[in-house]
Amino acid sequence: MEYLQMIEKPLVLIGCAYLSWKLIRHMLNLLIVGKDPVKILVTGAAGQIGYALLPLIARGAMLDHDQPVIIHLLDVESAAKELEGVKMELVDGAFPLVKDIVATTDVVEAFQGVNIAVMLGGFPMKEGMERKDVMPKNVSMYKAQALALEQHAASDCKVLVVANPANTNALILKEFAPSIPAKNITCLTRLDHNRALALISERLNVYVSDVKNVIIWGNHSSTQYPDANHATVSSISGHKPIKKLVADDDWLNTEFTTNVQQRDAAIVEARKMSSALSAANAACDHIRDWVLGTPKGTWVSMGVCSDGSYGVPEGLIYSFPVICEKGEWSIMQGLKIDGFSREKLDETALELIEEKILALSCLKS
Repeated sequence: MEYLQMIEKPLVLIGCAYLSWKLIRHMLNLLIVGKDPVKILVTGAAGQIGYALLPLIARGAMLDHDQPVIIHLLDVESAAKELEGVKMELVDGAFPLVKDIVATTDVVEAFQGVNIAVMLGGFPMKEGMERKDVMPKNVSMYKAQALALEQHAASDCKVLVVANPANTNALILKEFAPSIPAKNITCLTRLDHNRALALISERLNVYVSDVKNVIIWGNHSSTQYPDANHATVSSISGHKPIKKLVADDDWLNTEFTTNVQQRDAAIVEARKMSSALSAANAACDHIRDWVLGTPKGTWVSMGVCSDGSYGVPEGLIYSFPVICEKGEWSIMQGLKIDGFSREKLDETALELIEEKILALSCLKS
């Protein structure tokens, strides 16, 4: 009898815990049923980045694990067969969050009612080409897609441009889809941001999750400026400045910067193809933080429309440190910019101005 009294209370507690768990599971299921699906468009969906990105979207890694999605896939006519194969694999994945899949080569159908657009499609640079060689084709493509975005997407559609030249492609979308808020058109520099975090973690032999607040300034090109001046490493004793831990300004200003800028070229040399897995992961990070928010005290890098902050010409799509809250981003203000950094910020801004002039001239010709 005494033994039964001893185990009675623990058994009651275990029973209550089990019932609470079942109730929570039931409530979560109700939340999943109750949420409207978010329509996500991926252009260039038959390509290698799309192939890596789509399972992340389908499993809830981009938005949330209780957020249903409808996935729109767009690619060019010549890739229609591959696109259908990608759709078949998504269907075969039996992802519970995926409520529908639209695979099409029609731009109007692809943009119909979409809430988020991830723009992977673009004319690629081939061996021996420069950015100016592909600019006319990409400008023409993005003007057409801007018109579809303007006329058929949701009015508050969030746009992420990944295809290069990403900043200038995003600028074309902004110019030709004026009803979409300029703040809703962004480009990807999160891949460079993640590369900078990884390089710092390797240098200091710390977990990459403990490194935060690096910055990618400017263009997603070889003029981008990876800046670790404000970055920190988390430890038991608090946040420690990376500059003090590295204690080598020459490495930060040369090898670190160059390795971030040229990482994609190194990957191409190693695997004979450009980044796909890491690019897809970065695109997922970009949208997730934008929609769900950045952790308190942490900023990330996003290519966004300049409001003149840090002396960057207004209207350029330029990578800044941003914080995100309630689906909106804002540029982190008040960071000290030293003389070396000032030169780098101005250099990459100048390249973006030159690209803008070239892009607009392509539209006139």
